[in-house]
Amino acid sequence: MVDEINTPGMYILSGSQSFLLNEKISQTLAGRVSLNQLLPFDISELNVKYDKDIIKYFVNGFYPRVYDKKIDGEDFYPSYLQTYIERDIRTLKAVSDLNTFSKFLGLCAGRIGQILNITSLANDVGVSVNTAKSWLSLLETSYIIYLLKPYYNNFSKRLIKAPKLYFYDVGVASSLLRLSNINQIPTHYMYGALFENLIISEFIKHYNHKGKHPDIFYWRESNGTEIDCLIESTKRNLIAVEIKAGQTYNKDFLKNLEKFPINNQNGNIEKYLIYNGDISMTKDTINIITWDNFRDFLKQLD
Repeated sequence: MVDEINTPGMYILSGSQSFLLNEKISQTLAGRVSLNQLLPFDISELNVKYDKDIIKYFVNGFYPRVYDKKIDGEDFYPSYLQTYIERDIRTLKAVSDLNTFSKFLGLCAGRIGQILNITSLANDVGVSVNTAKSWLSLLETSYIIYLLKPYYNNFSKRLIKAPKLYFYDVGVASSLLRLSNINQIPTHYMYGALFENLIISEFIKHYNHKGKHPDIFYWRESNGTEIDCLIESTKRNLIAVEIKAGQTYNKDFLKNLEKFPINNQNGNIEKYLIYNGDISMTKDTINIITWDNFRDFLKQLD
């Protein structure tokens, strides 16, 4: 029908099961379709009130139905995860034991922001490394997790090449960590990781929703010096971002950015610290941005 009618945009096929749907489509429709990733809402799509209640986004996440139907995250996400596992995952031959897969999901949530050690993850779950790799690929394909690749081009030092693990939606991660109440989060050991996940996922959504492939990485030297996020902009500048959940500015927040090279072979490096405090400022070559100003910062990115 697409070939016969030949009217662009007449048919829109959408849904969360695209990775299952594609297997059942007999024609590739190559060159005749536009594929778009519709990720959860980004903060520019919400009427976000910037206050110290940022923690509510950890629990409520950014899935559209939470806001459309005014559902509490603690009610929405357990049901979402259960149907995702029992409906979508059950249809795939790669997963035979749903209980073990559920455990695997929870352990992934406990590794947010960490360099992925697949062998360790597989051992903790009790599956083979190949099975763990297969399940990670499945979670990527269904837009549950995002593997942030390392940046190592144009740097001579030996860098770790394993990716870091994040969730597309912080509400999913919080639910897997059994965080259903905002009062649990500020003192939880994963608080900083969840804040980092929220910021990283916003960068990813920002570019995807503009129809661009996000050139986003992390950087880590073999001696442990690390930058949370590097963005290659179309202007050939490199944007280096450190993410801290603390509400009080500390000069130690800047130590890795200060060690990071000022220039690279492709252009200048812009340095930013994003933290959950009140005061935006500039320290030498580093721009310090609060959560309150984060949305405005995203609008400046190309």
